[in-house]
Amino acid sequence: MIAYFILSGIGFLCAFTVLPLVTGYCAVSYGRSFWGWFALGWALPVVSFFILVALIARTQLNPGERLLAEAKTILAEAAAKATVNE
Repeated sequence: MIAYFILSGIGFLCAFTVLPLVTGYCAVSYGRSFWGWFALGWALPVVSFFILVALIARTQLNPGERLLAEAKTILAEAAAKATVNE
């Protein structure tokens, strides 16, 4: 009986860890802190995910932010080519 409670608790923790990991990964992909969003994901699992999605959507739907991100990638590629050619 005790083993059942221990194993079910471990299973719950593993399942409960998935959403904070996804939230942290999404945050890192868009230049935000993994550990900050991971901790927020543990404290408020569903709410933190929707907050992060709203922040990402706001950034992606803004044409100026999209153009800025594209310009940064173009400049980074040009700098990489310049260092290879030297």
